[in-house]
Amino acid sequence: MQRTLLIGFILILASVLVWVSILWEPAQDPELCEQVPALAEAPVGGGFTLHSYRGPVELGDFRNKIVLLYFGYTWCPDICPTNLGLTSLALDELTPDERERVQSLFVSVDPERDTVERLKEYGEYFHPKILGITGSAAEVAKVANLYGAAYRKVEQASEVGYAVDHSADTYLINRRGELVEVLPHGSPPEQVVRLIRKHLN
Repeated sequence: MQRTLLIGFILILASVLVWVSILWEPAQDPELCEQVPALAEAPVGGGFTLHSYRGPVELGDFRNKIVLLYFGYTWCPDICPTNLGLTSLALDELTPDERERVQSLFVSVDPERDTVERLKEYGEYFHPKILGITGSAAEVAKVANLYGAAYRKVEQASEVGYAVDHSADTYLINRRGELVEVLPHGSPPEQVVRLIRKHLN
């Protein structure tokens, strides 16, 4: 019941985000623009190894599966829960056979706080097919550079100590391990399902 309510809330939040992105045209403030992480180089994709509660995880472990790769962190107040909620809805739209051939990977860009145990609990809260992975700061940065993800630590005067500003694209990797789609934040589940099926077939 709680998961259903959370997903409902996430859908409402996603609708607001879509409305804002289409209709709202705020004045550009240079200081605010500087708070957005600079875009990394154009994504090229490629193999990598990070770590989960199961042990080392290589991209090659999922050969012959579609991989949905997303960079975020468990302390994220809104963007990550929205994205993972939408991913969860997309996964639930797949048939059991299709779902078996898809793996969602949530890469934490906050290895200082996100242990593999915390990532297990966080990912599986949204969907059993979402596997949380991370590594050392250098390991995570290497993978982020491959996929054009950007992030930076921002100090805050709060109990959590700091936040991490990060880009919010989802990277779709085909069954041969090739990056084939970059989905912007807030992509509707129907679009994600359509692209998954396109590359499964």
